[in-house]
Amino acid sequence: MKKANTNYPNLQDKKQEDLQSEKSDGTNKFLTTNQGVKINDDNNLLKAGERGPSLLEDFIFREKMTHFDHERIPERIVHARGSGAHGFFEVTNPIPEITKAGFLQEAGQKTPVFARFSTVAGSRGSTDLARDVRGFSVKFYTQEGIYDLVGNNMPVFFIQDANKFPDLVHAVKPEPHNEIPQAASAHDTFWDFISLMPESAHMIMWLMSDRAIPRSLRMMEGFGVHTFRFINAENESHFVKLHWKPKLGTHAVVWDEAQKISGKNPDFHREDLWQAIDMGNFPEWELGVQIIPEADEHKFDFDLLDPTKLIPEELVPVAIIGRMVLNRNPDNFFAETEQIAFHPGHVVPGIDFTNDPLLQGRLFSYTDTQLSRLGSPNFHEIPINRTISPTHNNQRDGHMRQEINTGRVSYYPNSLGGGCPYQAMIAEGGFTSFNERIEAHKIRERSESFSDHFTQARMFYLSQTPIEQNHIAKAFSFELGKVETTAIRIRMLGIIKLIDASLAEKVAETLGAAVPEYPEKPMNQGIGADAVPGKQEPKEILEPVMTSDALNMIKNPTVTPTIASRKVAFVCNDGVSEKSVMNLKNELLKMDAKGFIIAPHLGFITTDTDALIPVDFSFLTASSVLFDAVFIPAGDGINNLSENNNVIEFLTDAYKHCKIIGTEGNGTELLDVTNFGKEGDYDGGIIIGDVSGDPDFAMQFITAMSGHRYWDREAVLVL
Repeated sequence: MKKANTNYPNLQDKKQEDLQSEKSDGTNKFLTTNQGVKINDDNNLLKAGERGPSLLEDFIFREKMTHFDHERIPERIVHARGSGAHGFFEVTNPIPEITKAGFLQEAGQKTPVFARFSTVAGSRGSTDLARDVRGFSVKFYTQEGIYDLVGNNMPVFFIQDANKFPDLVHAVKPEPHNEIPQAASAHDTFWDFISLMPESAHMIMWLMSDRAIPRSLRMMEGFGVHTFRFINAENESHFVKLHWKPKLGTHAVVWDEAQKISGKNPDFHREDLWQAIDMGNFPEWELGVQIIPEADEHKFDFDLLDPTKLIPEELVPVAIIGRMVLNRNPDNFFAETEQIAFHPGHVVPGIDFTNDPLLQGRLFSYTDTQLSRLGSPNFHEIPINRTISPTHNNQRDGHMRQEINTGRVSYYPNSLGGGCPYQAMIAEGGFTSFNERIEAHKIRERSESFSDHFTQARMFYLSQTPIEQNHIAKAFSFELGKVETTAIRIRMLGIIKLIDASLAEKVAETLGAAVPEYPEKPMNQGIGADAVPGKQEPKEILEPVMTSDALNMIKNPTVTPTIASRKVAFVCNDGVSEKSVMNLKNELLKMDAKGFIIAPHLGFITTDTDALIPVDFSFLTASSVLFDAVFIPAGDGINNLSENNNVIEFLTDAYKHCKIIGTEGNGTELLDVTNFGKEGDYDGGIIIGDVSGDPDFAMQFITAMSGHRYWDREAVLVL
């Protein structure tokens, strides 16, 4: 009789103890898989060589990402709050010499699309105006199959390797012990993670900039983020970066304004998109590509495969190849906007991947997460996800299967079905991956070419105007001011110092702290006992870097000034000058903008000619943060608003947010009771007309509006 293994009872006791205990914080414990295997490297995918493709056998990553993808039901884990619209993509400058993708071959060729815009961190019920990255995803329904361009409104990302994506999202989401705060990065866990991840330095600069609080979804750029490949008919490869450039220009709100919009109208962006399309002001973007020959892969002082880096447009210009127009709102939000399933792995012949380790992880994750969110491997059969090209394969059954397949054969190869469906040759449109040569060891390491985390972060900061730099400093001050743990604030100041010392000093002053002499050594740089904070002398302070006007919004040279679809608040009361109101209203309509009547009450107001004008909003339900500019028309009743606190707050906020304010005739009497309008001391953003209906005033007002804001006003504001 075999002797009993005395370890078994102990293991059984341990197992029972584990089942009874549901609390674990991991303190002083090794990192392990869910099977109890200790993890040696939780930062990198298993790759074929340090710059090679990721390997399917990476069970640590697959377990981690599978768990992450299934953590939320039924809404998306990230990008839960979104808005979408139908439209088309039209080729304007075909590039057959660069790609054989069928939908990019001929000028004038149109492809139906559905675009979805979203915030990242918040739930479906969160506000549109959170400081956040915005998702910018487009599904192309091409004749060769579905192509998904799944990107963001920022060209870089927080992390270099997909293995850190669950950690990033866990850090930025509401803290798990109390589910606070919602749709916000201004809390300890996020900045604890970021301060230990120097590779996030570039992305954090974008997140703290005005790019994170866009004026409208129609007024933000979009980027493919990763470097992709375009393959032509001769099987030649070019690296490409993809850009969406909005026709209306790239504009933002200010942070105080964003917070107030969140209170007044948390659906501000989705409502703006819906109304613009509904009124015929169809949003439009140009699609551009930066093209890099295969031979130039190592030409730059950064790595094309690093998703925390961009290619400055001064080095590789953006070539415009087409335009996207969104011209139809969804018929049903859930059926279309909510159920649409994007995937960066949905490509067509002529478009292929690179070995970007973040992209490689996404190619696994997106299919997996749709299985949980939409509940079936047949999510491609939902109408919004269906391709317009015929589908034939041997996939069968599964939850919610809709297609009725006939015949007895569901395998390949076969003879009973005549060998059908059969494989397509390359000449027949069959997809083949680029024949990239790979010879490498299996490793979990980062390429040394990924190690410069601060040069481009500094380039972004120095490319901003002083106004935008000031906004970044205030954003850091707000976010880190919400962090409760002093050590995290100090550690983050050390990171900021490596980007720009003056910026670090500005932020430190508001935090009542001193900038550390040296940044702390990130904990994730060590293994086991070495994983402790310590002091490290930074690399040599960054040399002067190039700047790029394309990286800032105020002086971006590609923008053609326009006020199309802008909203102007008309501050009105009984007795208002009909001529003053109607003249500017009509001039705005000529420019595809619109004026809205705001008055003390709903219904109608009576003009100086006894005409009735319908009121759009009362001062109780409206706020200047919901409009792009403010106009005070002439009229005897205007001065009666001077004791209305809602009106004074309306005007004060418009002034504080650097909006254009116009007034005619005795409309200036209302400005005189504000703190900024006393004694007629007006700045260049306040346009004055001497008489009612002056055509010169209308054009001056419209010209000033086309500049978006009068930013010089910030020099005298104390915010």
